[in-house]
Amino acid sequence: MSAQQNFQSQPSDIVICSAPKTGTTWLKSLTFAIVTRTTFDDSTSPLLTNLSHDCVPFLEVDLAQSSTNRDPKNPLLATHVPYSSLPRSIIDSSCKIVYICRNPKDAFVSLYHFIARRLVFKDMKPLALEEAFELYCQGVSSYGPYWDHVLGFWKASLDRPDKILFLKYEEMMEDTAVYVKKLADFIGYPFSSEEIKKGLVEKIVNMCSFENLSNLEVNKSGKHREGTPGVIENKIYFRKGKVGDWENYLTPVMAARLDSITLQKLNGSGLTL
Repeated sequence: MSAQQNFQSQPSDIVICSAPKTGTTWLKSLTFAIVTRTTFDDSTSPLLTNLSHDCVPFLEVDLAQSSTNRDPKNPLLATHVPYSSLPRSIIDSSCKIVYICRNPKDAFVSLYHFIARRLVFKDMKPLALEEAFELYCQGVSSYGPYWDHVLGFWKASLDRPDKILFLKYEEMMEDTAVYVKKLADFIGYPFSSEEIKKGLVEKIVNMCSFENLSNLEVNKSGKHREGTPGVIENKIYFRKGKVGDWENYLTPVMAARLDSITLQKLNGSGLTL
């Protein structure tokens, strides 16, 4: 509510939107690398010494009280807020929105492990996976039911394709270089033919890959928001990053149930997950 009331968007803003654990860390890294590529390269980028969440401010936390608490050279910000709850200044301005979604089965498994690891870090016992799954199917989630979240941005992207780029994690994993170029074009930082010839796209893809980021010292031993009640170990943000990992955790009955709910919720929207 504070962000809704206080945040003032700028036309140059680029807002990275997502439900939790759908590829946010990766998308932030890629977008930050694209935007800052003339200032840094793949050996000097802040992404090598900072978690990507420390490079891109979070609307609900960092900017909720004031929209001026930002580096004026960095147009990026991020949020998990549903489209219907975004500040009017974001919806009404000419700023760009990039949204990423993921197969609900993988999104659930990733979210479950993230929350479980956070609770263990705080010496608290996590829910059993089956209990958490039941809640997820009922739409009990910190930013609302997953399907509502995805549909809100999907429908808005159909209405305003010039403002909202809708991405799927699985498609980006399949051909990351193509989507990095598409992303750069959309946010107004296109690669020149010279940059493409020099292999800059591939360098960004490699620097921001799960393998590279997860093996950086800062992401193995560092902490996010250290000194606050919301402190999180950076390594918690990096588990597997795989497509289809849900098969190792969900029974066929659970998977079929989630697929059925997804089909029902997305029916008639033109979107498949």
